[in-house]
Amino acid sequence: MAGGWARDGAVQDQIDASVEDAVRRARERIGQGQGASLAECEECGEVIAEARRKALPGVRRCIGCQQEIDAKTDASAGFNRRGSKDSQLR
Repeated sequence: MAGGWARDGAVQDQIDASVEDAVRRARERIGQGQGASLAECEECGEVIAEARRKALPGVRRCIGCQQEIDAKTDASAGFNRRGSKDSQLR
């Protein structure tokens, strides 16, 4: 149902690409859960709670540092970088 200069199926392609990006980011985040957890945060050196290490095998950061990193990466996640010129002008 594309209109204007876009080809048929362009909207679905944008949706599919956005979903693929979200899945890739999620896989990257859980893919780090392999191996042994660290006892201390690799960012700040603070002790990582045992409950966190048991809940998330392979955890490498304390909650505070992980929240900061998540906030930085999630800030750009909402933008559709593949939008057509028409959708960017609206």
